[in-house]
Amino acid sequence: QVQLVESGGGLVQAGGSLRLSCAASGRTFSRYTMGWFRQAPGKEREFVACISWNGAITYYADSVKGRFTISRDNAKNTWYLQMNSLKPEDTDLYYCAADRDPRIEIAAGRYDYWGQGTQVTVSS
Repeated sequence: QVQLVESGGGLVQAGGSLRLSCAASGRTFSRYTMGWFRQAPGKEREFVACISWNGAITYYADSVKGRFTISRDNAKNTWYLQMNSLKPEDTDLYYCAADRDPRIEIAAGRYDYWGQGTQVTVSS
């Protein structure tokens, strides 16, 4: 059974940092594109960042570019989102996702597997 489990969320002051992790099990994701999305109550799920299967290509939403960094460790079947210079508007439930298509993808509907989410709250 495929399972994605996020961790690392929490409460942080504006300007602070958090590192989210997504540990996958049930299959090897070394050939998958991996992504991070976020969602606030009553809003659509929003693309944050994604990384190609070999880590060579990354892509970010404009709102997080220069502050967030996505990375992956295929040997551990895990990928990460380093979030620096956090702002109150980054407060959301953050989800990791895996897309079996190795091409970069920003549309949530194209991802095949999802975690349950981890809450990030940034206080002003």
